[in-house]
Amino acid sequence: MFKMIVIVVVVLIGAVLGLAITKPDTFRIERSATIKAPPEKVYLLINDFHQWPQWSPWERMDPAMQRNHDGARSGVGATYAWEGNKKVGRGRMEIVDSSAPSKVTIKLDFLAPFEAHNTAEFVLTTQGDATTVTWAMTGPNMFLGKVMSVFTSMDSMVGKDFESGLANLKAIAEK
Repeated sequence: MFKMIVIVVVVLIGAVLGLAITKPDTFRIERSATIKAPPEKVYLLINDFHQWPQWSPWERMDPAMQRNHDGARSGVGATYAWEGNKKVGRGRMEIVDSSAPSKVTIKLDFLAPFEAHNTAEFVLTTQGDATTVTWAMTGPNMFLGKVMSVFTSMDSMVGKDFESGLANLKAIAEK
């Protein structure tokens, strides 16, 4: 009986690892929202990390989070480091490209609870009297991420946070 259990466990582990190998080497998470505000107003809320506590979903997950701003006040060279509870972990962001009022690109380094190096991008497009904001994150899908994606997707884990953040951004910008 014990031998049969071991064989079943080994086969299941092999199946999970086999499925993981077939997963893509990169991931992309993307959400969009239309905000009834000019792109210049929305852009200012994204391009300045000092504004993020108003709308970032992760700021609300740990109000006691330690924050450190460095570099430029906003735009290229602005940095934001954080350390918080298990939900927000520890990491650092740096704005690496900023084209007013249409795009902000951020180098995003997670250090804990796991290490990951990704890129976040906000693209703002004018739609009449509104602005469509597209928030995307891309990065390498390392083997552990591939194994996790057998059971759940990064999109389902992080996408809801993007949706929440965009809803918060909409509420602030439309005031």
